[in-house]
Parts: sequence; C-alpha cells; structure tokens
Amino acid sequence: MQEYIRRRVLEISAYILKTSATVRQAARVFGVSKSTVHKDMTERLPKINQQLAIKVRLVLDINKAERHLRGGEATRRKYREK
Repeated sequence: MQEYIRRRVLEISAYILKTSATVRQAARVFGVSKSTVHKDMTERLPKINQQLAIKVRLVLDINKAERHLRGGEATRRKYREK
C-alpha cells in the first residue's frame, strides 16, 4: 500500500471517530469519493490497524442505522421551506 493512501486512511478514520461523520461528510472534507472512503474504512483500515477498524465500524454502523431518519428529516425541511 502506498504511503499517501495509508496516511489518508488513518486521517479519515481519526476524523470519523472524532466527529461521528458519515461516509459522505468525510468524503467531502477530504476531497475524495464516498466509494473511496468506504473502501478505505472497510478494506484498507483493517489491514493497517484492526482495533481502529472496529471502532470506525461501530460509528459507520450507527450512521447506517440512522440514515433513514436523516433522509426523512431532510425531506421534511425541504418541503417546509417551500
């Protein structure tokens, strides 16, 4: 694994743990695609640091469980503003 990828994986994982950011939010902050963030967190991070990967996985699982609520709230705000 190239060093810049390894560094990016660790930076994104630290950001997700610190802010409980979603994959999309992290992708926006780091200027990469959400697919890249997802691959970094699910495939590359476990190879680098297994314990950190478990912690990040918990945050991602919580975000996934809550996403339908966030989507509903976004739709509600959209139509309330019109």
